[in-house]
Amino acid sequence: MSTVTCRHLHKSFDTLPVVQDVSLAVPPGEILVLLGPSGCGKTTTLRLIAGFEKLDDGRIEIDNQLVADGATHVPPEKRRVGIVFQDYAIFPHLSLAQNVGFGLKRGQTARVAEMLNFVGLGGLGERMPHQLSGGQQQRVALARALAPQPVVLLLDEPFSNLDAALRVEMRQEVRRLLKASGTTAVFVTHDQEEALFMGDQVGVMHGGRLEQVGTPEAIFHQPRTRFVAEFLGQTDFLPGEVTEQGVQTPLGILPQNLPLASGTAVDIAVRPDDLRLTPDEEGNGRIVSRQFVGIAFVYGVRLDDGTLIHSWQPHENSFGEGTAVTVQFAAPHALPCFYHNHVVSPKSR
Repeated sequence: MSTVTCRHLHKSFDTLPVVQDVSLAVPPGEILVLLGPSGCGKTTTLRLIAGFEKLDDGRIEIDNQLVADGATHVPPEKRRVGIVFQDYAIFPHLSLAQNVGFGLKRGQTARVAEMLNFVGLGGLGERMPHQLSGGQQQRVALARALAPQPVVLLLDEPFSNLDAALRVEMRQEVRRLLKASGTTAVFVTHDQEEALFMGDQVGVMHGGRLEQVGTPEAIFHQPRTRFVAEFLGQTDFLPGEVTEQGVQTPLGILPQNLPLASGTAVDIAVRPDDLRLTPDEEGNGRIVSRQFVGIAFVYGVRLDDGTLIHSWQPHENSFGEGTAVTVQFAAPHALPCFYHNHVVSPKSR
């Protein structure tokens, strides 16, 4: 059972395809985050679900009811969706209570008070929007969207106008409120940290296509395509060659047996915490950059073969630029290996 089901969605503007063959399902009470760079199609997908754009092809069901296909287009106001926009879209001439009650029938003052209490603004119903902080305005927008009890809540980059500290605070608060209310939600963002925190499931989009959907942990640690690996985390790629012993790399053998012929070229995705550095005049690389990030340094290292990689080291390991180092694989866990941009799973032993 899914609250929202999308099957093979297509949407083009003029001759430009923006959403291509996107299929997804959101179970009741879960949060799906659509993540990707600008122009990848994530907001258009959200607008298709909301009904603000008409499908070229495909099918959308909300609460097991058909709302869009090639012949049907149910208008937004009849889809039982709530929407929180990037700019909140709060009416400046209406009080908090009037804003929250805007989509309700007259006389539902108890519901307005309930929602203001729910988002932590109880007793402030007579205030005007200009008297609120950015975080409070965000809560009003959320309360207004939830007040009519929508089947699904759609959120389009809702924290992008907040400063960094408030953005972190609000994502925690909004996730807590969504879970407390049991609301099914589709959330759009280009911020990977936000996506990994907010989502029960994360869908990574690229070029109008949904490249991978999975839990935050699976998306991060088990990327299926090179783009997903590259987009999530600071990822570098080492050249490798399949051998009978494993994958030969500039750092030595990676002990993973791949179902490919010996001599096949592959790329290995490595993140800064996958590599260990040791100062060594006879080493296989040299530090070319260093970035202090508080609890650690992130070093850029140019390997002898010209490959640039990055390594995360605790703050007490302070090395200067130009230091010769030996770079080794730090962790015994399997690293994603890519052949023709798609991951290759190791052979089972």
